[in-house]
Amino acid sequence: MTITLELVKSKSATRLQGLLPVVPIATERLIERSFALGIPIVITQGLRTIAEQNELYAQGRTEPGLKVTNAKGGTSYHNFGVAIDFSLLLPDGRSVSWDNQRDGNADHKADWMQVVAIAKELGFEWGGDWKTFTDLPHLQIVFGLSTAQYRAGKRPTKAQIDSVLSRINKTGDDEPMTLEEKATLKELQKTVQAQAGRIKTLETAAKQPKVPTWLNKPASTPRP
Repeated sequence: MTITLELVKSKSATRLQGLLPVVPIATERLIERSFALGIPIVITQGLRTIAEQNELYAQGRTEPGLKVTNAKGGTSYHNFGVAIDFSLLLPDGRSVSWDNQRDGNADHKADWMQVVAIAKELGFEWGGDWKTFTDLPHLQIVFGLSTAQYRAGKRPTKAQIDSVLSRINKTGDDEPMTLEEKATLKELQKTVQAQAGRIKTLETAAKQPKVPTWLNKPASTPRP
């Protein structure tokens, strides 16, 4: 199956709804830059209601399953639309993976950590850096506000949002080339090399001594 950027984006579109406006912008840039490295990703979580958060918190406590969060409803940044979770999209275009050692683009680097590195450049904080309860798929842009402040109704100022947007736009200046752009560049390099070879041949020919005019005369013409 051919995995296109449009396909990858479509798989995450519904999860970007309801997020604080600047967060989807950063997330789309993350999807694009990761795809350019040959790492398609899917956003598996975005905005989460208080009720949904409480259901997750109950898992492994009062409900069956493993513990997946230490945050009760209202104490997760997901509840305020400033956090996302991601996974790696597998080559079949349907399955996903949370294998943080996977090297799907065969560049001898863990795909997961390459995505994390891009996310940090864009201004995301990574749950994998947390000391108590690490959350490897989790990324957030919280604008310096605590969940308590969000619960109290506080939201990022225009200056805080502009600062994040500036950082997002800045990362686009050195955005990695897409696979198509790399192929185009390779063909251009081949053309330049071929032209350079032809120019060298012409320059060599131009340096050859001129043929005496008498060599071009008919054989019957007496030669000096």
